Amino acid sequence: MSIVVGFLRSPEGRAALERAITEARLREKELLVVHSTRGGERDEAAEMRAYRQEFEQLQADLADRGLQHRVVDYARGNSPAADLLAAATEFDADLLVVGIRRRSPVGKLVLGSNAQEILLQADCPVLAVKADAPG
Repeated sequence: MSIVVGFLRSPEGRAALERAITEARLREKELLVVHSTRGGERDEAAEMRAYRQEFEQLQADLADRGLQHRVVDYARGNSPAADLLAAATEFDADLLVVGIRRRSPVGKLVLGSNAQEILLQADCPVLAVKADAPG
């Protein structure tokens, strides 16, 4: 049983990660951090290197915190939502934590496509986390 969270280098991604760490400690569960990329030509080399460096640093930070954790890096051509849902099933997630963006009134009609897919299709509870408001 685990707490699953996606890895994103955004305020929403960082907020979701911190909340997932908190939940893993409270529930005394393993934290599973998932990085998902489609791979291929669309992914810029410099951006991918930056992700890899930050992902490696995250692994070291989690180890320093003494948190039971595992990290997985998928480049299977799936959407991030599909990879998170698959990881939640594969690792028997107790909770899936996702970051969501603050939206304008019009933007509130539709969540981000990944968040919406996860909320609608997950077989386990999903915790949606907003980043702190800018400013």
